[in-house]
Amino acid sequence: MVEPPHSLIICADDYGIAPGVSLGIRQLAAAGRLSATGAMTCMPAWPGQAPALIPLAERIAVGLHFTLTDQRPLGAMPGVAPSGRFPGIGGLLRQCLAGRLPSAQVVAELDRQIDAFEAHFGRLPDFIDGHQHVHLLPGVWQVVLAAFGRRLDPRHCWLRDCSDRPAALWRRGSGLKAGFIALLGRRLAEAARSRGIRTNRGFSGFYDGSRRSLGEALPRMLAGAGDGHLLMVHPGHVDAELLACDSLTTPRQAEWAYLMGPDLPTLLAARGLVIAGRRFPD
Repeated sequence: MVEPPHSLIICADDYGIAPGVSLGIRQLAAAGRLSATGAMTCMPAWPGQAPALIPLAERIAVGLHFTLTDQRPLGAMPGVAPSGRFPGIGGLLRQCLAGRLPSAQVVAELDRQIDAFEAHFGRLPDFIDGHQHVHLLPGVWQVVLAAFGRRLDPRHCWLRDCSDRPAALWRRGSGLKAGFIALLGRRLAEAARSRGIRTNRGFSGFYDGSRRSLGEALPRMLAGAGDGHLLMVHPGHVDAELLACDSLTTPRQAEWAYLMGPDLPTLLAARGLVIAGRRFPD
């Protein structure tokens, strides 16, 4: 008996960070090359880019890419962003590990970002994850988890799990960053499962874009990928707005070209994978 193909969730991060990135993600979604995208609703571009995404909402899942680094919060956060701008990921991580993160301010900012999602997209997010994986950090993951049942309905909203089995990470040759993220995310994954919150099953997407292209890295990144595995990607077109707010630029265009091109379907077919639809995971 031929085994049915496994569903692969291809999730494009950073919708709303800039118009060029948002356009590229919409193009991929329209071409059937994505399962999901996460929106950065604190970004100035989000209100203008949200309406164009609404017609694609039946084709891909649209979630909240909760942001607590580098950009500007939607409200005052004196204990996290005293200058009016979030710290870098290193500064936020140190604050979290030291137990100095003011949770009430994080709750308020999460609510503001959910509000901005709903105001411009017309409904609540299909899933939630974190820009630079901030939803995994101690002091943040508890806030994100508590939003289920309070703001987010677990019957309709799922959570990105960035952990994976050590054997799977080893098989993919994952580096220290992937291992650290997987270890960091374990407590959130366990807590989500205990509360019946749906998550993806397996996670990959880390590679050094300065040394290898996505096409070169992807075969190994998908090693052992089963049903419900999530592949994180960062495609898009580079524009002035992106150059002004983010350091990840040229690799986005290269990822977009690969994801839109003919080699991706060939690779997935050879691996027994199909791109999941918006209602996955079940």
